[in-house]
Amino acid sequence: MGKRYEPRENIKYSLAFKQKVVSEIESGKLNKNQAMQLYGIKGSSTINYWIQRMGKNHLINKTVRIELKGEPQKLTELKKRNRELEKALADAHLRLIAYESYMEETGVEFFNGSKKKPVLELLREQKPGQKKQEKKHQ
Repeated sequence: MGKRYEPRENIKYSLAFKQKVVSEIESGKLNKNQAMQLYGIKGSSTINYWIQRMGKNHLINKTVRIELKGEPQKLTELKKRNRELEKALADAHLRLIAYESYMEETGVEFFNGSKKKPVLELLREQKPGQKKQEKKHQ
């Protein structure tokens, strides 16, 4: 006849024992195979399950990046270009602030996109002997 079913031995481990094994593996004192041999643990999936349930390493997010050969170089070039553009933008903002403060100090005003010259500049541009045109029309 066929083989008779024999029940397997069911081993129960205490919580403290499981935590000790997991902490030794996570600290690097033992690897999974060494822990199995040292403590007589029969299944490798048993330790994996303990680590999954009680371990701290699973709390740390791990990112694995797979790149093609040229990708790191492209990434550094793009980062460099981004820094250059941010610097150019900052320079443009500073230039704009300088122009605005210059216009404020000199009295130059802009209306509808055209520049309106201050009265002193208009007087300096007049040639000697030339009278203001505004008075003639009045």
